Amino acid sequence: MDHVKEKSLYGQETKNRLKRIEGQVRGVLKMMEEEKDCKDVITQLSAARSAMDRAMGYIVARNLEECIREAQQEGGSAEELINEAVQMIVKSR
Repeated sequence: MDHVKEKSLYGQETKNRLKRIEGQVRGVLKMMEEEKDCKDVITQLSAARSAMDRAMGYIVARNLEECIREAQQEGGSAEELINEAVQMIVKSR
């Protein structure tokens, strides 16, 4: 979104989510180094991808919330912002 605000959108909760994902990815690399079963590796990769999807959704939602609040204060419409957020989520898949 062009309206991204950096103040609290990327707070500690968001950073903690990404640190957990980082740990999951490191765990997958370790599993690969240890020649773990393909099924187990794919299961962990899938979990990391799901966590990443949830993190993106969280970030978009927080940003959208702030942008809508600002648009309402300025007397604008939130419809375009909502459409933009939906498109971001759709393109990320």
